[in-house]
Amino acid sequence: MPGLGVILAHQGGWDEALVVAVPLLLFAGLLWAATRRAASHDDDGAPADHQAGRP
Repeated sequence: MPGLGVILAHQGGWDEALVVAVPLLLFAGLLWAATRRAASHDDDGAPADHQAGRP
């Protein structure tokens, strides 16, 4: 049975596409989560210019 390296070696470019796509998707997911979290934090009822720790 061939090893994983042999299976992934030069399989028409799909493995190279994964090397690019996975980090991009990870970054997009983290950005989406941070945007959602920031939006929900802004909706907590406090004025937009008032931040915690600032008078």
